[in-house]
Amino acid sequence: MRRVIANIVGNQCVWLCAVAGAGHGWAWPGVVAAAGYVLWQLAVAPHPRVEIRLVALALVVGLVVDGVAGSQGWLVYAVPQGVSWLAPVWILALWAAFAVMLTVSLKAFQTRLALASLLGGLGAPLAYLAAARGWGAVEFATPDWRGIAWLAFAWALALPLLLHAARTATAAAPDTGRSHAGAH
Repeated sequence: MRRVIANIVGNQCVWLCAVAGAGHGWAWPGVVAAAGYVLWQLAVAPHPRVEIRLVALALVVGLVVDGVAGSQGWLVYAVPQGVSWLAPVWILALWAAFAVMLTVSLKAFQTRLALASLLGGLGAPLAYLAAARGWGAVEFATPDWRGIAWLAFAWALALPLLLHAARTATAAAPDTGRSHAGAH
């Protein structure tokens, strides 16, 4: 249980560093926080190779989800990469940090993909709206429903996909001898 709580709190700290930093014009706070958090989660993970693969997959998904939103003009990111179709590094840092939640605090959703779809479709747009209105890290184009609709659609697909990948990769992972109890 301590690992689950630490996983959630750590991710929220990364989110705060990333959106507050981006809102002030800095990408580095989110990148540094995500790097530290992901490395910590890898150090305590029973299957670090699985986590690395999930981070890589999440980065690709993030490039698509946030790249499409930026290229279509539905979202304007603070601290952009200079190319509208390329998701900014601070948002990719959030995707990497999110990936290490898939086998820990979001594990219960691995077998509840319809619920995960609902969670992704509702939760992600709310998180982006919070980043926009609370921190100025992202700006929705007017009318903002297009960006919200895209995020709801994309995350309703992305979260179940990532959770399915996490479940499949974990089931196929060889026993490393690292126990969950020793990973606190």
